[in-house]
Amino acid sequence: MTTHSAPLLKTARGKRVLVVLCAVAFLDFVDASITNVALPHIRVALGFSQQTLQWVPSAYLLTYGGLMLFGGRLADLLGRRRVMPTGTSLVATGSLVAGLAGSSGLFVAARLVQGSGAALMLPAALSTLTTTFTHDVDRHKALGAWGAVAGLSSAIGILAGGLLVEGPGWRWVMFVNPIACLLIAPAVLTTFPDDRRSGSRTGFDPVGSLLVTGGMLLFVFALIKAPIQGWGATATLLEFAGAAVLIALFLLVERVVADPILPPQGFGVRGLVAANLTGLVGFAGMLSLFFFLTLYMQTVLGYSPFRAGAAYLPLTFGVGISAGIGAKLLARLGSRVVIATGALIAAAGLLLLLHHVPVHGSYVGDILPGLMLMALGVGPVFVGVTSAANAGVSADSAGTVAALLNSAQQVGGALGLAVLSALATARTDHLLATGHSAATAAAAGFDRAFLAGAALTAAAALIALRTANTREASMAVDAPTPSELPSPDPA
Repeated sequence: MTTHSAPLLKTARGKRVLVVLCAVAFLDFVDASITNVALPHIRVALGFSQQTLQWVPSAYLLTYGGLMLFGGRLADLLGRRRVMPTGTSLVATGSLVAGLAGSSGLFVAARLVQGSGAALMLPAALSTLTTTFTHDVDRHKALGAWGAVAGLSSAIGILAGGLLVEGPGWRWVMFVNPIACLLIAPAVLTTFPDDRRSGSRTGFDPVGSLLVTGGMLLFVFALIKAPIQGWGATATLLEFAGAAVLIALFLLVERVVADPILPPQGFGVRGLVAANLTGLVGFAGMLSLFFFLTLYMQTVLGYSPFRAGAAYLPLTFGVGISAGIGAKLLARLGSRVVIATGALIAAAGLLLLLHHVPVHGSYVGDILPGLMLMALGVGPVFVGVTSAANAGVSADSAGTVAALLNSAQQVGGALGLAVLSALATARTDHLLATGHSAATAAAAGFDRAFLAGAALTAAAALIALRTANTREASMAVDAPTPSELPSPDPA
């Protein structure tokens, strides 16, 4: 994106802005994975059944993905500085209640509140980043940092979860959030100026908001329930059909309403649909890694929660490095090459996780090589998809576009988990029925999931070729004017 402003990241204020935004993103992303290794303890403490235990991660994902577009539009209309602290307060409240919960129902309800808060925070943070760092060098560096945080958070969440479960106890998996929120909310208020709209305010499009939120919630709910109900069950088909009807009605309403929640110009941004589809398909394949690999290490190899979490340390450092490399390559090669190459490397990493001697697998021989390849690929994909989705987007629509991207990623994660879980379970059940041991059958099911994940990730590499190439976009799109930026003159 061509701009005549001086690089903001060379100033102390610019660095502070980026740190605060990355902290917001980290808090949201880490909450999706930090409970994974605590699931057995949460199940025993709160009386979850094997079937209802999935609602510990899924409740957060449901409102996080379902309310994302609404949260992004609120950020555009009410101001990102106002929406971020509101979301942070909801995350803190939900986390505190979940940590104190004495029943499974209250815990799930609290996770729903957590997800709602995250859906307000993340689009506001990403749109603030893309409208603040408009200088080419700044934008690539900022997106690199954002991509590193996004890639690191899942691995760090599992590591932190393991440490907390074996230390002060599983409830601290929830209690750390309010502490973090107490630091983040004041930082947002003191770092960013008020960016409320002046003059006449655009309407909220209540009908469109209700339709898209209901459609997204029902779609994610259907994805979560399908593996239990059955993909061909009447209830599953009705849920998907209901979601499709609501989304179709939403698209019709957006064509005629005066102030649409999804501005028509958003559809005209070159490559935006392809970027979101790349994120959806790629994340369906990549993010399921953490769920299945963690289960493999704990249920087949017998790792403790801490050891399973510590196993992701190489991935954590690797993603941070690869995201930085990906950000530098964006300016030279463009986002298409960066995304496609990263996705193919990540797919190769998933293939390396296939275990031919699963019950006796070792960390160094069977897990570490795949993790390191995944680390090399995940960082560039995160950075490249974010850059491609935001190419050519105006400041007025930045929150909505950020919400679209993150919603696609969350829906992709839910879709991947649902489909890959069904494939893994079918394989495991078949081997159990033919006399194989429980460990062998479980490991073979995980192998099936890794193989399908690799196929989805490779497919994302092909879709990425249709995205906007940010190297080209930077020469064709004007940056937002200084009046549109949420931060004052960096000088």
